[in-house]
Amino acid sequence: MPLMPSEQLEILRSGTARILSEKELADKLALGRPLRVKLGVDPTAPDIHFGHTVALEKLRQFQQLGHQAVLIIGDFTAMIGDPTGRSATRPPLTRDDVLFNAETYTSQAFKILDRDKTEVVYNGEWFRAMTYEEVLKLNGRVTLQQMLQREDFRNRLDSAQEVRLHEIQYPIMQGWDSVMVRSDVEIGGTDQLFNILVGRDLQKEEGQAQQVVVLMPLLEGLDGAKKMSKSYNNYVGVNDAPQEMFGKLMSISDELMDRYYQLLLGEARDINTHPMDAKKRLAQKLTARYHDEPLALAAREEWQLRFSKKNLADAELPKIPLAGLPADLTVLSLSAHAFLACFSMEKSNSELRKQFITTGSVQLNGEKLTDPAATMAPVAGDVLKLSKKHAVRFV
Repeated sequence: MPLMPSEQLEILRSGTARILSEKELADKLALGRPLRVKLGVDPTAPDIHFGHTVALEKLRQFQQLGHQAVLIIGDFTAMIGDPTGRSATRPPLTRDDVLFNAETYTSQAFKILDRDKTEVVYNGEWFRAMTYEEVLKLNGRVTLQQMLQREDFRNRLDSAQEVRLHEIQYPIMQGWDSVMVRSDVEIGGTDQLFNILVGRDLQKEEGQAQQVVVLMPLLEGLDGAKKMSKSYNNYVGVNDAPQEMFGKLMSISDELMDRYYQLLLGEARDINTHPMDAKKRLAQKLTARYHDEPLALAAREEWQLRFSKKNLADAELPKIPLAGLPADLTVLSLSAHAFLACFSMEKSNSELRKQFITTGSVQLNGEKLTDPAATMAPVAGDVLKLSKKHAVRFV
C-alpha cells in the first residue's frame, strides 16, 4: 500500500541539506501520481566514488516510493564540464571519451538504482538538434549579471583568472535539461543550487510547473575534513575491490561513521552497538551493496585476520616481486617503492620518515624498522607492514 504524502515527505527529508521548498514537495506528493525526479550526471571520468552515490541514494529512495527516476547522462554537457567549484577551466573531453565514461558510469550507478525502473536520457539528444538561432534564443533568457552571481565565476574574475564563455553556458544547459524532461524534482549537491534554480526559471517561462530543489550534503572523504575526491586520495571507489573497500571504510573516525550511515545507507547507527562493531557492520553492508554478501563477509574476515588478530603471515596481501626491486635498498626507499607499487600512493621522503618509519609503523615480519637509512634485503615470504592499513608480501 502506497505511503501517505506526509509519510513520504518524512522519509525523503532525511539526510538532505535543504529542500526548496518542503511545502512545494508536499503539494507535489499530494498529486497522487509518480513524480519525475531528475538527477543529471556528467561522465567526466570512468569511475565514481561514494561521494557521487549520495545523490544516487536519494534518487533510489524516490524510486522505492514509487516515483520515476530520470537519470540524465550529460554526454553533451560533459564536453564542457561543470565549472561549479572550479578555480580554472576544465580540460575539454572528446565525445569518444565521454561515451566510454558514460558506459562505465551507468553500470556503476545501477548498482544503486533499479535499472528497469530508471529512465535514462542523454542530453545530446536535444542539444545536438538545436540550431544556432535556438541557442541564441535560449541564451537570451538569462543575463550576464545572473551568471556572474555565481561565486566561482566571480572569484575567478576577481583574481584575474579567465572564465571561458562556454562555461557560462553550463547552468543554462542544465536548466534546459529540466524543461526537456519536465522534471518535478531535481536532486543535486549543495554546490548545485544556482544551476537548479536556473532550471526553475526556464520551466516557469515554458509554462511548466517548477521543479522542487532537493540538495544533498557533500560527503567528506576518509580524512573527515575535505570533500571526497580522487584528487585528495580520500575516496572509496564504487569499483574498489571488496577488501580494499572494507579496509578503507574501517579507517574512518567514529564521528564520520554516523554521517556515512545516514548518507550512504539512509539509516542511523545503533547507538547501543560498540563503535568498532558498528563500523564493521557499516563496512560490510556497503561492500555487500557494491559486490555481494559472500565477498563482503570474506573481506570482513580478512580484515579481522590482518588487523584484529594481527596475523599478517596468513593474510592475503598485495605482492611485490623481488626481481623488480631497485638496487641498494634502504628502509626509506623500500617503503616508498611498496607504497607506490601496491597502493599507487606517492609518499615524500619527509612524510615517510616522520609519519611511518620513526613512529614504528614500518615493520618487517613484525620487527620495527625505525632507521630510514638501514639497508634492506627482503626474501620471498617476508611481510612488510607500512601502516595500519597497508602491508605487502615479497614473492
